[in-house]
Amino acid sequence: MPADCILGAIPARYASVRLPGKPLRPLAGRPMIEHVYRRCQQAPSLARVVVLTDDERVAEAVAGFGGECEMTPAECASGTDRIAHAARSWDATAIVNIQGDEPLIDPGAVEKVARHLREHPDEAMVTLASPASDRDFADPNVVKVVRGRGGHALYFSRAGIPHPRREEAAERLAHVGIYGYRKDVLLRLAGLEPTPLERSEALEQLRALEHGIPIRVLEIDSAEPGVDTPEDLARAEARIMASAPPDRAGFHRPKP
Repeated sequence: MPADCILGAIPARYASVRLPGKPLRPLAGRPMIEHVYRRCQQAPSLARVVVLTDDERVAEAVAGFGGECEMTPAECASGTDRIAHAARSWDATAIVNIQGDEPLIDPGAVEKVARHLREHPDEAMVTLASPASDRDFADPNVVKVVRGRGGHALYFSRAGIPHPRREEAAERLAHVGIYGYRKDVLLRLAGLEPTPLERSEALEQLRALEHGIPIRVLEIDSAEPGVDTPEDLARAEARIMASAPPDRAGFHRPKP
């Protein structure tokens, strides 16, 4: 593989409390994981895209649409752990972690992370953020990020940060959950114990900050929400069905 080989990894657990079998839920005639996979394939800086799962049903579905999949242990506690387990045997310089429940993910956003890793080999980690609306700012389910002058994250929180005590408004950014890591940084992170701030906020990225690993935050205009509930699934399907006519196989391919 080339010296700057960057892989896209999509952790996909079958189990989900609110939406069991989430990766295989049908959207416009195809499983949700296929929509995520095909969109990520449109990022030219990714040498490969791999689904990582602990369930044979997901692996069979990925094989069915011609995708690449690797089995990982059910004991992996998080998507990061799942990727790190597989990455130990990968000949890659960097990995982009893409959520498996984002069937409307923008390939351009994935490419922005991958290209930054390729063009800035000194960067340990990179992620994305978009402008936070008033509703986002008040919602603890939307993670906020504050970054410094150099563009690196100062802190991530479920609280509304920075607190608007004065009228002069600082930038308000909502975190977009795509991560890019150097392979050695990913393996180091996966080997570290959860940290106090991480446990308090239930945000894994704080582990990196607490250990002094810088995270570059790149800005994008907006991001599509992921799928966590049946209502989210219905909204995503409506968007996909409306975005483009079906091809000969009956698959509605949304425009990037």
